[in-house]
Amino acid sequence: MTANASTSWLDDDEAEAWLALASILQVLPAALDAQLTHDADLTFFEFLVLAQLAEVGDEPMRLSELASATHATLPRLSRVLAGLESDGLVTRQVSSDDARSRHAHLTDTGWERLAQAAPGHVARIRELFVERLTREQVRQVRRIGDRILAGIDPAQRVLAGTRGSARGRQGLSRFPTRPRTED
Repeated sequence: MTANASTSWLDDDEAEAWLALASILQVLPAALDAQLTHDADLTFFEFLVLAQLAEVGDEPMRLSELASATHATLPRLSRVLAGLESDGLVTRQVSSDDARSRHAHLTDTGWERLAQAAPGHVARIRELFVERLTREQVRQVRRIGDRILAGIDPAQRVLAGTRGSARGRQGLSRFPTRPRTED
């Protein structure tokens, strides 16, 4: 293998910044999984699925939209939903508009599990992330994250329902509450 003269290698600062981010990406999911599994018998990904479904309230969510919002393939999402469904946390149904499409819906038990998981999850986020930064650093991380995501997710699909949410980022910015249905 020969060196490619046209490669623009990372300088020391760039390499260190990238390795710090890559290390966070390796370690953080396991830390979040451990807390959520202990507190609510959920993985971080399962929590994200429940939180995303909570964002649409009592409306069912098309599986393709849920897969996009959680950055999952449809087969992975289907496997996870099968487990959540067997635990009574979600239901899946055929779309009334299109028989080829499926929807997921958060059950009462799903709302309860999300409510059980959310306080500990937010406390863990505070411990691992928020409390380690100044308010200005939190804002910087947001700006940096927005800039990076603009390049890798320009359609802003990932967690689209929780960013700029009208429902208050269920389970993150506020306690998850099911919308009241009118009788």
